[in-house]
Amino acid sequence: MKKVLAGVRRFFAEEDGATAVEYAVMVALIVVVALTAIQTLGTQVRDTFDDVADEISNASSGSSN
Repeated sequence: MKKVLAGVRRFFAEEDGATAVEYAVMVALIVVVALTAIQTLGTQVRDTFDDVADEISNASSGSSN
């Protein structure tokens, strides 16, 4: 029983597990921020391409009239 209690005390005294959890949370937050940035950037790029396509379409249809 003393060995078990000593193991439990040692487990709670070690900081390796807490450090791993902290790194996992940090990586998860970085992933969320990166995905949000990529989604926002993708939307802006799509809107820009749509605007350019509209301008090209308007320019080409206007010159043939």
